[in-house]
Amino acid sequence: MSSAAPFEFRWGIISTGAIATAFVKGYDTIQDETHNSSKSSRDAHDVIHKVAAVGSRSVEKAQEFIDKLTGGDKSIKAFGTYDEVYADKDVDAVYIGTPHAYHYENALAAIKAGKNVLCEKPITCNTAELKSLLAAAKEHNVFFMEAVWTRFQPLSLEVKRIAEEGTLGLPVLLQADLSGDFNIYNIPATHRILDPALGGGALLDLGPYPLFWAILALYENPANNKTQPTNIKGSMIKTPITDVDSNVVFNVSFCAAKLSAQASLSCSITLDPIEPGVAIRFERGNILIHTPIYCPKSFTVQYKGKNGRIDREEKRLFQYVGGGWHFQADEVARCVRDGKKESEHWGHDKSLLEMTIFDEVFPASSFAPKF
Repeated sequence: MSSAAPFEFRWGIISTGAIATAFVKGYDTIQDETHNSSKSSRDAHDVIHKVAAVGSRSVEKAQEFIDKLTGGDKSIKAFGTYDEVYADKDVDAVYIGTPHAYHYENALAAIKAGKNVLCEKPITCNTAELKSLLAAAKEHNVFFMEAVWTRFQPLSLEVKRIAEEGTLGLPVLLQADLSGDFNIYNIPATHRILDPALGGGALLDLGPYPLFWAILALYENPANNKTQPTNIKGSMIKTPITDVDSNVVFNVSFCAAKLSAQASLSCSITLDPIEPGVAIRFERGNILIHTPIYCPKSFTVQYKGKNGRIDREEKRLFQYVGGGWHFQADEVARCVRDGKKESEHWGHDKSLLEMTIFDEVFPASSFAPKF
């Protein structure tokens, strides 16, 4: 075992809303109970994380965030602008947790300042914006990744292993749903889920998660050989409150030389989740992933017997400290440490695939590029 000191990675946090709170709140894993950087509470001994700066609409808001989540750690800088975070020489990477509609401009500013970037999902509101960011990241030679945290969780890694090791055969049909009742008739029209100016609606907010499972199980399957979808179709119902999409169903087909499979995906801001949230149906069995599908803690594998019926089931349970956000933080730190500009596990091709599918389901004209 190497005795080398762990690689300390310093974060700048952009925005102090719920998603940024959740990211930093992996402090059972990123920091110990005294709010000091720690690697002891997770199975990672090569990287160590520290929040170096927080940017918000005011210094007071940034400081309030720091005090609440870190016990008032005096080493963390509070800034009243995002630009000050981008310019801070003590920041190795910027985590962007602003509303969807601001991802492009925030990420672009951070990239132009020479910062590595982890940007919340959806990475942008359309393909044109994403291609612009990828060009900028290449020009400025920085790491850039969409924060699809589910991809790095241990359960997802185990599902991928089982899906590809061959016992179940090839995947044929995947069904996945993420719904949540936002009580839309009793919240302000300015709420992020309803406000079109913030990229509101079901598809951009919830859609990345059912799509993630299709990308993991179908697009990433070796038999697909990274072949792009052959067919994408979708339909949606909009709410009359603000005209954002409230319910979306979309289908994605993969027809490669060795794989013919479909994904039937859905999301809603007016319904509760269904159980199981994901069903991956293979030639010789199924994988059922239990809710919540963005951070599941269990899944069931069903195996078919000689008569073609399910004759055996195995349930897998996962436990780990914290909310599961730290796995993607570790990935970013390791990639930057090793000089990589994108993750091998959630590379730029997958974010481009996501945006391409969303543009097809919901034409890009609905979310005009910001340039």
